[in-house]
This record gives sequence, structure tokens and C-alpha cells, in this order.
Amino acid sequence: VQLVESGGGSVQSGGSLRLSCATSGYTFSGARMGWFRQAPGQEREGVAGIGSDDSTRYADSVKGRFTISRDNAKNTLYLQMNSLKPEDTAMYYCAATKAMQLMLPPPPLAPTNFVYWGQGTQVTVSL
Repeated sequence: VQLVESGGGSVQSGGSLRLSCATSGYTFSGARMGWFRQAPGQEREGVAGIGSDDSTRYADSVKGRFTISRDNAKNTLYLQMNSLKPEDTAMYYCAATKAMQLMLPPPPLAPTNFVYWGQGTQVTVSL
């Protein structure tokens, strides 16, 4: 299983970025997916999750600004980030559960609920 993030970069406060996570090696449509982030010296925190049923959940800190989505035909996960703030600066990671045949909502956004991880893409937001 491979998860490869892209789309990070440096933007000014109020700007937008779209992260992508290309996956391979398993049945993407059956997996529940999530985005996490980790700033230096801080714990990894859940940002957004999407189920195999396409339902979503978000951390309170990003509700209304970030949108998670998936394209099962492309085996790709996305995170659209708008109205970015300096406190959004972090390494962003894509994560996945094991693929299941059942259509399920996303699990709670705790790292222990996800099995597969990408290497991360850096997002830096300046004033």
C-alpha cells in the first residue's frame, strides 16, 4: 500500500491550497481516509475524514474552511483548504484504514484508527 501526498507549499494568510493523496496497492473505494497534520513540537492531530460511504467529519478548527473529498476512479484523496491561517502551518499527512466491503462512515480522527500513512507534505502559511 502506498500513499503519496502532494500540493503543499507556502501561502499567505487567507490563501488556498489543495492537497492530493494518490494511493495504490489496495481497494481505495473500500477504505476510510483521513488527513492529519503535525506542527513542530506538537502531537499529530486529525483534520478531516471521509468514509467509504462518502460521509465526512472535520476538526472544529477547520470546519467551514477545509473540504475533504475522494475520487474512487482515480484512487485519490483531496483536501481543499481555504482561508488559511498561520496556525494551519504543519506537515500534512494522508492516512487510510484497511479496505472493507461494507460502506462505513469515517472513524474518529485519532491516529490509532488508521493503518496506512503517507510521508507528508508541508504547508506553511505566513501573515
